[in-house]
Amino acid sequence: MKIVKKIAIALLVVLIGMQFYRPEKNVSEGDYVTTFETETQPSPEVKEILKAACYDCHSANTEYPWYNNIAPVSYWLANHIEEGKEHLNFSDWENYDAKKKDHKLEEVIEEVKEGEMPLNEYTWTHADAKLSDEQISALLAWADEARANY
Repeated sequence: MKIVKKIAIALLVVLIGMQFYRPEKNVSEGDYVTTFETETQPSPEVKEILKAACYDCHSANTEYPWYNNIAPVSYWLANHIEEGKEHLNFSDWENYDAKKKDHKLEEVIEEVKEGEMPLNEYTWTHADAKLSDEQISALLAWADEARANY
């Protein structure tokens, strides 16, 4: 029993210590997706879909929920956001060449069609990110049309 108690105390100390060392937040000022939206011309409906379901993990600005202030959740979210931006970063759109832009939009279409995006873990806590069939159709039609420019 003594070893279990020591392990529990050590874990508690680590958990408390984690509260004081948080990962850097993904927060940006201003228009962080202007270039992307200017080039791809999403309709107001699609802009709302992108904002609700995509931009938190795939842009330079995340609107954090209250529970992000609790470790280890803050580390888990930071990892998800970093990984999401590695795959696609709408805020970095101007630095992609035409071929890469076309490929990224193709991936958007594939991921949404397959139901892989937005992630289930995200939609559990963000009900507005759970896409209806109509929203999926609008998003796919827009992405397919935007691909024609590249």
